[in-house]
Amino acid sequence: MNAPPRVILASASPRRRELLALVGIAHEVMPADIDESVMPHEAPAPHAERLARAKAHALADAHPHAVVIAADTIVVVDGDILGKPRDAAHAMAMLKRLVGREHTVYTAVAVARDARTESAVEAVRVWMRPLCDAEIAAYIATGEPMDKAGAYGIQGYGATIVERVDGDYFSVMGLGLRRLVSLLAAVGVRYKYDAGLAAP
Repeated sequence: MNAPPRVILASASPRRRELLALVGIAHEVMPADIDESVMPHEAPAPHAERLARAKAHALADAHPHAVVIAADTIVVVDGDILGKPRDAAHAMAMLKRLVGREHTVYTAVAVARDARTESAVEAVRVWMRPLCDAEIAAYIATGEPMDKAGAYGIQGYGATIVERVDGDYFSVMGLGLRRLVSLLAAVGVRYKYDAGLAAP
């Protein structure tokens, strides 16, 4: 029986590591270091997909034959892409734009193997409940917002401020698992419920 393929996660995100572990995909963690700046006139979905593919390629070139999984998550409100906050004041400004209304989370996933790369983007509508400044400040004080796009995480304390999600919850966390399995199949890697990934 062939050994399962080597899997590299091109991300330092603890959430993405947890999600791969959740579905039994053994992997190594090697964060990709790329420029994540938004290009002039670049729309949100293409921006996220470009970054996910760039992260995958950055490691696939150095690790031939491995399966490289990369992702990029952005929060968009009023057409503006919200990245990770610079500091607490920036997090406050971001969250004040999001509370009491709808925004969109885009998560792009890319899978590279040998010379092939497949990618896709999930768009998820999220509604955040109204919060006063003191509640926002208390949430920021937990430290949770500081390493997350849009200054919140749906899987932690942020679960208490999200009112509704229309779409793939795991994409809001940072890695759409259903989409990932379909992309793995597109590069010739089978997902098995009892064994993670199987060699073709």
